[in-house]
Amino acid sequence: MSGPNGDPNISIDDGINDDEDELDDEEYEVINSTLDQINSYLDDLEDRNDSLNGKLHELMESNKQARMEFRAQLLGSQTQEEQCPVDGDSSSTNKEDLNKDNGDGK
Repeated sequence: MSGPNGDPNISIDDGINDDEDELDDEEYEVINSTLDQINSYLDDLEDRNDSLNGKLHELMESNKQARMEFRAQLLGSQTQEEQCPVDGDSSSTNKEDLNKDNGDGK
C-alpha cells in the first residue's frame, strides 16, 4: 500500500508517536534553553538592525547637507563670475565713472 504522499510501502500510522505528551523535564529544559538562545540572537539582530538604520539615516542626512552646501558653493561661484567678469577688470572703469558722476573730473 502506498503512503499519504504516494510513497510506496509507508503506512499512514508510521512515524506517529502516541506518547507525545510524555516529554520529560530535561527535554523541556533543552527546548526552553534553545528558545532562549534564539530569542537572544533575534534581540541582538534587532539591535544591530536598529543601529544600522540609525547610521544610515545619519549618513543620508549628512549627504543631503553636503549636497546642499555644494550647490550653494556652485551657485555662489556662478553669481561671482556674473558680477566680476574674468576677461577685464571692471573695477577701474567703475571708479572713473564714479569720479565723473561726483564732479571730480579726474
